[in-house]
Amino acid sequence: MMLAAGVIALAAGTYAFRWAGPALRSRVRFPERARQLLEIGAVVLLAALVAVTTLPFGTGHVGVALPAGVVVGGVLAWRRSPLLVVILAAAATTALLRLLGVS
Repeated sequence: MMLAAGVIALAAGTYAFRWAGPALRSRVRFPERARQLLEIGAVVLLAALVAVTTLPFGTGHVGVALPAGVVVGGVLAWRRSPLLVVILAAAATTALLRLLGVS
């Protein structure tokens, strides 16, 4: 019962956050400097997430396949490819290298 209540609470919270963006967009104004800092913060956060996910420190040998897939995905994202193409190309590169025995 507690699990169901938790799932329902998270679903309601997620829906409220998604609804609040468009509903409050015209009412809430950020100063230009704050907007710039939020954009920079988002980029830094994503870069940190990529670094931590790509290079799992302390877990042994990382290999070449995972960073190669991330590089392929990064290049495609930099060239503004669709997100689905980026994800599929990165996954396919990693899987193909591992299938060929390059771990």
